[in-house]
Amino acid sequence: MSGILIYLLAPTLYAVLAIHLWRTRWSFQSSNVKDAKVSAVEHALLLSALIAHGFSLYDVIFGTSEAATTTMHFGFAIALSLMLWLAIALYWIESFYARLGGLLAVGLPVATIAALLPAVVPEHHILVNADSTVFRLHFLVAMLAYSLFTLAALHALLMAIAEKNLHRGNLSPLLSALPPLLVMEGLLFRLIHIAFVLLTLTLISGIFFSEALFGKVLTFNHKTVFAIVSWLIFAALLLGRHLRGWRGKVALRWTLSGFVALLLAYVGTRFVLEVILGRVT
Repeated sequence: MSGILIYLLAPTLYAVLAIHLWRTRWSFQSSNVKDAKVSAVEHALLLSALIAHGFSLYDVIFGTSEAATTTMHFGFAIALSLMLWLAIALYWIESFYARLGGLLAVGLPVATIAALLPAVVPEHHILVNADSTVFRLHFLVAMLAYSLFTLAALHALLMAIAEKNLHRGNLSPLLSALPPLLVMEGLLFRLIHIAFVLLTLTLISGIFFSEALFGKVLTFNHKTVFAIVSWLIFAALLLGRHLRGWRGKVALRWTLSGFVALLLAYVGTRFVLEVILGRVT
């Protein structure tokens, strides 16, 4: 029974808060209501949901049995749930400093569904080498990096849509409830900075993991090449941001280019191996 409750608590809290934010941020046309900061009660409720979601993710990835020390489970549902957990956690932190009630109202309904997915879609893969501490650290850091870059790409697309509609003078209630573009841009680059550090650690830990497991420093396959290309793209973006003040469409193009390279490193490689070449690895 406790196992069921831990999976239901987070989506229930997310849904309750989403309905509350919808009613208080979108149902009224008053700008001072839409721009209201997240209250202390809302912060506490959201933190409770994040803690419950975190426990459920730990349980589904590592389990609670004795085998949990040697096995890890992962799959699309877990990856999506982890990504939304990270998104809401970052928005929770940022909401102490910026008016992100409207942005949370967009993310919480999606987080409600994502928190349920690991229980509804239980087809998880058992990862090999999971008894290695080095592998676990490498894998978790990598997943954090990829999840944050995915969030950055989605965030950049949302900014592009909002900016396009703003120039046309035709903002929907959904877009008008979002924070100002400058606030969203600042959040975007904080996401990219954190994700870039994690991607750097992923590449470094990958070198040590490969050497410890296979006896060689690095294997230059599709995955490695595209991961390095992605790292170079994001490094160029951050340099351009600091040295030349890149923003707007330029930052969007570089963000999406880096994300596509990272996507090819994993999703694209799996597609080539399993679909085109007919291999299962």
